[in-house]
Amino acid sequence: MKIRAIRCDTLSTLLEMAKSQHPLEFVALLEAEDGILSGITLLPGTRLDESSASIITDMIPLGMTFSGSAHSHPNGVIYPSDADIGFFPRFGDCHLIIGYPYESGDWLAFSRDGSPRDLEVVE
Repeated sequence: MKIRAIRCDTLSTLLEMAKSQHPLEFVALLEAEDGILSGITLLPGTRLDESSASIITDMIPLGMTFSGSAHSHPNGVIYPSDADIGFFPRFGDCHLIIGYPYESGDWLAFSRDGSPRDLEVVE
């Protein structure tokens, strides 16, 4: 499924999640319906620290698939690291990085290869 947008309330929730975890990174997996990112999944056992966040893939429920991911960069750099580029292909086609200070414009979307991509915000 081609991802074309994210729901405004989903994006707002992700921004608040990033803010609430600061100065630690956070990571979530995203689900889509009809090409619109709208669901957020947090996995048990996720490890967070100031420079990375990692999930335990064994905690993904059987049969569950994801359209992308979202994670924060507490340092404010909104560009994928080498680790991010290695992570992205495993979890869908659209990945958000949310940077400090986690305001409405402090995020970008990336393709699975780490290249920037457009993502519309819809009601």
